[in-house]
Amino acid sequence: MKHISKYFAGLSLVMLAASCSLKKDPHDAVPNEDVKNPASWQNATDGNYALLKEENFTRNYWQIGEFPSDDIALSGTTTDPLFYSYTYGHLTNQGNTSAYWRAAYRTINGCNLLLAEMKEGTSADVDQMMGENLFLRAFVHHSLVRTFGRPYQQSPETNLGVPVITTADITAKPKRNTVKEVYDQVIADLQKAKDLMTEDRSNSYASKNVAMAMLARVYLYKGQNDSAYAYADSVIRSNHYSLVPTVDLAKYYTKGNEDNKETIWAIHHTAQDDRDWSSIGSMYYTSPSGLGYGEIYASEAYRKLLDKYPEDARHSFVQPVVIKKANGQDSTDINGNKVIATRGKAGGIQVQKWYILKFSNQDNIPTLSSPVVFRLAEMYLIRAEAAAKLGNNNQAIEDVNTIRTRAGLSGNALFTTADLKGYASVLDVVLDETRLELAFETHRCFDLFRNNKNLVRNYPGYHPVNPQTIEYTNLRVVHYIPEQDIVLNPNLAQNP
Repeated sequence: MKHISKYFAGLSLVMLAASCSLKKDPHDAVPNEDVKNPASWQNATDGNYALLKEENFTRNYWQIGEFPSDDIALSGTTTDPLFYSYTYGHLTNQGNTSAYWRAAYRTINGCNLLLAEMKEGTSADVDQMMGENLFLRAFVHHSLVRTFGRPYQQSPETNLGVPVITTADITAKPKRNTVKEVYDQVIADLQKAKDLMTEDRSNSYASKNVAMAMLARVYLYKGQNDSAYAYADSVIRSNHYSLVPTVDLAKYYTKGNEDNKETIWAIHHTAQDDRDWSSIGSMYYTSPSGLGYGEIYASEAYRKLLDKYPEDARHSFVQPVVIKKANGQDSTDINGNKVIATRGKAGGIQVQKWYILKFSNQDNIPTLSSPVVFRLAEMYLIRAEAAAKLGNNNQAIEDVNTIRTRAGLSGNALFTTADLKGYASVLDVVLDETRLELAFETHRCFDLFRNNKNLVRNYPGYHPVNPQTIEYTNLRVVHYIPEQDIVLNPNLAQNP
């Protein structure tokens, strides 16, 4: 077990030490004793990226972030703990949050071990590695605080976030920092990372632009709209990225990182990282060969919004499962419409089966994807939201229309400040466009709650009640701190 100590998080030392699953190091990881050797620092930094690829982080980051939204519909009960994230019936001993917490702090600790050895100004290469590790630490801290801490708009000075860990001390038993303190550290790390990084390796790694993209998102979450606008604008104006042309949009998520000019940063997966049934896409899609559970579908509410404009190219990211006749042809009803398969209990809830394709078929492997964390379209939408909140409606509408035009829309499908097409405000226009464009990418529920908006599920799905309304003040917009970690560290307070 001597090679594992690099990944201990302090918060869960006993739990991690007892876990046999940790005996396999991630790709490119190095033994802990080699961290003091500068020749190993690049491999160790790459090993910290590899930690994010582990199932306990990647799968749970996307499921915990997306399954509470109103863009998806679960078709029935499941023993997978994702069920509790979806229903908001959170548990203190919920398996997915426990695994996610431990995986996140392993990554943070891996970054801290390296940062403790590196000295700024030693060389451009060392500064670059410091910046990358600072970025990774910031990304993971922010990922945790949006899961376990309340939205920034709700008393950030007193609401508890997560422990901020900036030293590699496996004996530490830290208390939870406030939401404000977590955000302060995240921003400090990103600002430092931005200044240190001068190299663009590829969009599988951090860079100055990646740090600025994350600053844009974090400032938007914080409500500091002028800074969010400025950083999103800087990334857009860098001309380092370009929106995928409409004709290529359907294939966006089937390509690896280096082939996507719109991707700012994605967690790179190759064929050796494919987890088939345990992949993100396995819950969203079943391949023609039968691989994948395909039990969570695009919700009726999302599809109705998308269907306002049938020519919208984003229809390609959801795929109906059409019932076939004995001769293999599509079944149709008396009006000639294709009959969509449903799933659910006989005589009970029936959910139409619309597969979600954003996490499938990379390199023609049904369950492989390199999940995109930041992309240029988000920067336009961050700039649009910030502009709307700053009173610059013309800029907000212009950015929305840039995204809609890329989606193949034109003419009357575009907005003007004089024609919001029934929306009450420009901000509402932006939020719905963000919902359309970034669907299934872990944004929707956070976008609602941080804007003091309720989440409403008034469509078929396995909800505790229907319609199910989750108010932005609801205690369960955040998950519980894993109970087993509180046992190991009594200084951790539980969420109410």
